[in-house]
Amino acid sequence: MSTEPRNALVVYPGGLRARWRWGGSGSGPEVFALSEAGGALVDLSTRVAADADPLCRAELRLESPRGAWSARFASLIHDEPRALHWDTAGLLVVAYGFHTYGLEVESGVARWDHRSATPLIALLGSPRLAHVIVQSELETFAIEPDGTVAWRIAHSDVVTAADLLGGRLVLTSFDGQVRALDPATGRSAA
Repeated sequence: MSTEPRNALVVYPGGLRARWRWGGSGSGPEVFALSEAGGALVDLSTRVAADADPLCRAELRLESPRGAWSARFASLIHDEPRALHWDTAGLLVVAYGFHTYGLEVESGVARWDHRSATPLIALLGSPRLAHVIVQSELETFAIEPDGTVAWRIAHSDVVTAADLLGGRLVLTSFDGQVRALDPATGRSAA
């Protein structure tokens, strides 16, 4: 039984307008059926698998004052794609499934990608940080504009929520425990 792909329209700072469309396993034909013409098409699905057709698929159409482009993604799990505009780095950072991508805002070209061992649950950024924070179920990564990992922390319990609150990275684990980290360094915060 096939389900309809999901859609979302997101407006990011800087005059960026994104249309997202995504679906479950083998949904490529349905997800891409409404692809818009114009601008470059960047297919990042081969970074996940040589044959992405049976996987979950997503497409992003980004329009900005400088033009438009589209990017296609693949995931081993059904996930809702998420992104943030990292204006100082000139990137749209996308998290989908196990992968995080740093895409150039002007062209959609991938400057870097990062794979986690467990599914991603949050993507966080702040003008006060020199990196973005990627939260997976068992690890927290701080990724710099060039794609290098500034710091990484492994967790002993599954993280179910991550938020930037009051200058702290607040993590909630599956068993309900709450832990606060300094988002700049990854060290425990008081």
